[in-house]
Amino acid sequence: MRWLLPLMLGLLAACAHAETAPTAPRSPEKRIALSFDDAPRAPGAFLTEEERTRLLIANLAEAGVDQAVFFVNPGQIDGADDEARIVAYVAAGHVIANHSASHPHLSQTDAAAYLADIDAAEEWLHGRAGYRPWFRYPYLDEGRQDKGKRDAVREGLAQRGLSNGYVTIDASDWFYESAAKRAVADGHKIDRQALHDLYIETQVDAAEFYDQLARQTIGRSPVHVILLHETDLNAMYIGDLVRALEAKGWTIVSADEAYADPFADYAPVYDTPSAQGSLTEMVAWEKGLPAPRWYRGNDTDRAQQWFDTRVLGLPRKQNDCALTTKLLSWAGHAICAGPSRRHSGRPRDRRCVRAGAVRHLAAQQRPHRDRRDRH
Repeated sequence: MRWLLPLMLGLLAACAHAETAPTAPRSPEKRIALSFDDAPRAPGAFLTEEERTRLLIANLAEAGVDQAVFFVNPGQIDGADDEARIVAYVAAGHVIANHSASHPHLSQTDAAAYLADIDAAEEWLHGRAGYRPWFRYPYLDEGRQDKGKRDAVREGLAQRGLSNGYVTIDASDWFYESAAKRAVADGHKIDRQALHDLYIETQVDAAEFYDQLARQTIGRSPVHVILLHETDLNAMYIGDLVRALEAKGWTIVSADEAYADPFADYAPVYDTPSAQGSLTEMVAWEKGLPAPRWYRGNDTDRAQQWFDTRVLGLPRKQNDCALTTKLLSWAGHAICAGPSRRHSGRPRDRRCVRAGAVRHLAAQQRPHRDRRDRH
């Protein structure tokens, strides 16, 4: 049994070493930075511009968000009050970057004129406290199918020392702000708690969707950047959004950390048939992942139905295809084909078939808003 004592001593030493040996810190599994477009934005549905800025700063601080990034349109600055709002965001610890001067579509603008608009914004931004050399394309429009224009602006950004201020998560938060403004103008009664819940659910669902897509695409979770806007809804609900994300295992990080992630290397070089959308979607498309590659809530017809039924309490509308099917079913000839998908995963218009004749209902339906209509 003499061998037993040395063995026990060895095991005790190993245990002691295991308890005292330092362990390498683990990076949080899911990290996300907050970005806000279109600052300074016009009045919303519920707050004045000054109230929005004060509330957004306060709720970010209360939620423990040390640094978000505000992508600024200097062409929207109208007087000292608007400029003071931008200064206030920086004084609170946040950073600012270029979102163009006048918010043009690249796909609808000459490349030289587009770069001149970026330069006009840089004249106002460069050298200010909190400035970062990042450019976010308005509407996430990087030229769409025009690769010559896409590449000309990519080269122009590189020459100016600007990098792409891409997003990896997009849930069309701007849509709910616009829907609320329309509802208020039309005299509808808004269920504020339902609006809060719908807003939080869609943002968190989109974060989970795009994180899973990224893992399928590159084999890991990058440091994400969520696309938000400087809206009343974000000012009111950002604290609850942060807490909801944290409850799902997300850690809020700075924009500086997010744009230092190697995923940024894809932004200036990815090559897809059309360049518009989140970087997650574009890289997944380039690598051949099947649709859907974008969050279903970005279908604004669907989002409008969610808003109407949950926030306004309106009855759910039947789509025209289902209605036509009912009207024709008495004759026993009607069938309704299910939705097919575009490259982006957006549903195409349904088609109803009766007695061998194909009837496109798109002309009768309210058309889907294109990505070009994003704010």
